[in-house]
Amino acid sequence: MDSIKIGLIGLGTIGTGVAKTLLENTALLDERLGFSLDLAAIADIDITTDRGVSIPRDLLTTDAYALINNPDIDIVVELIGGIEPARTFILDALKAGKHVVTANKALLASRGKELFDAAQTYGKDLYYEASVGGGVPIIKALRESLVANNFIFIYGILNGTCNFILTEMSEKGSSFEDTLRQAQELGYAEANPSTDVDGIDSSHKLAIITSLAYGVPPDLSGVYVEGIADLDNLDVGYARELGYKVKLLALAIDRGERVEARVHPTLVPMNYLLSKVDGVFNAFYVRGDIVDSTLFYGRGAGMMPTASAVVSDIADIGRNILAGIAGRIPHLGYRKGVSKPKSYMPIDDIVTNYYLRINVMDKPGVLANIAGILGERDISIVSVIQKAVHMDGYVPIVMLTHEAKESNIRSAMEKIESMDYVGGKPVVIRVEDKNLKKSS
Repeated sequence: MDSIKIGLIGLGTIGTGVAKTLLENTALLDERLGFSLDLAAIADIDITTDRGVSIPRDLLTTDAYALINNPDIDIVVELIGGIEPARTFILDALKAGKHVVTANKALLASRGKELFDAAQTYGKDLYYEASVGGGVPIIKALRESLVANNFIFIYGILNGTCNFILTEMSEKGSSFEDTLRQAQELGYAEANPSTDVDGIDSSHKLAIITSLAYGVPPDLSGVYVEGIADLDNLDVGYARELGYKVKLLALAIDRGERVEARVHPTLVPMNYLLSKVDGVFNAFYVRGDIVDSTLFYGRGAGMMPTASAVVSDIADIGRNILAGIAGRIPHLGYRKGVSKPKSYMPIDDIVTNYYLRINVMDKPGVLANIAGILGERDISIVSVIQKAVHMDGYVPIVMLTHEAKESNIRSAMEKIESMDYVGGKPVVIRVEDKNLKKSS
C-alpha cells in the first residue's frame, strides 16, 4: 500500500486531536483511501507533557525544521497558530517541496495572499478547511460543492464562545459579565476573551469566507467589526419581546461590484433557523442563485471536530499526490488572473434595518422631536415601544426602523445624543429580517 508521510508542527489541543485521529483510526483511513497516512514526525516545544494519546517517542522532536527539511515527508501540518513563526514555517515548507495543511485563520486572514501566492509559485497545495467552522465543511462546500453559484449572501454564527454567552443572556436574562464568567469556568472562553468577544475571531473567519465567495483578497481592513462586550441584557430582553434573538452575526453580501463584510450583534427573527443555533455551535446560512438556501451546522471548535477537518485536508492532498497533481482547486476558489475581484463596501454605505433604544425624559414632545430628527435623515419607523421603566430618571424608547443608510443612522444618533432630554448614548443594533426589507 502506498504511504503518504506527514509531519505535524504543534501538539496543542488540535495537534493532539490530529495525532489521535491518525494513530487510532488508521485502519478506517486505509480502507477508505486505499493508501496510508503515516504520521512520521511531530515537532513541539514541549514533548514531555502527557497529552493522553499514545505517541511513539521516536516521532517527537523540538525542531520544526527536522520535519520541514526531511525529504521523506510529503505534507507538513501547521497547528501552532499565530502569525510568526507559523508564517515562516509554512513558507519554508512550501519552498522545501512540501504540501501544507493549516488551521491558522489569523494568519490566512492577514497574510493569506502571500502564502497562497507562494504555494502557487512552488506548485504545492495549501489546504485550510479547519480554519473556519471547525468540523463544519464550509470551505470545501464553497470551493467545490457550490461552484456553480453566485453567492447572494452568506450569514454565519462563527464563534461558539459568543454564541454561548448570547444564548445564556437570552434564555436566563443574565448579564454579559456573569455569563462570560460562566463561559470561562466551563472552558468555553479564555482567561483573556477579547479575541472572541470583540469579534476578532469571527472577522478572521469572515475575511476567508468573503475571499472564497467573491474573489477578493483576504483583507481584515475591509471587514467591519463590533463585538458583544458592550451588549446590555436589557436590549437582549427587548429583542425577545419584539420576536428576535441577538446573535453575533458575520455577513458577506453581494452588492454588485462591491461586497459587504461585517461582524456585529444582530437581531435575528426567532422563526429563522439561525436564531435556533444556540450554545457553542456554529452555523452558515448560504444563499446561492442556483441552489437557493443551504444551512451548514455543527461544532465550530474543539479538539476532535477541528481534527476531523484537518485530516480531511490531509486525505485530499494525499489523493492529489498519488494522482501526480497539485493546484487542482484554486486556493481561494478563483483562478488567479481570471476573476474580477469586488471591492469591500464601507460600513457607512450599507443599508439595513435597525433597533434603537434611546433613554429620554418622560415629558411631552420628546418622541415627536426624535421622529423629526430621524425623518430629516430619511429614517422611517416601523414600530415604537415606550417602556414605563425608569432608568436614572429616564424612560427607554425602543424603535425598529425601515431600511436606512448607516451614515444617516450615525448622524441621527449623534444629534439625538446631544439633546438635553436624552440620557446617555443611544443603543443601535442592526436587524436582519426579510419582512422589513423594501423588496418584501
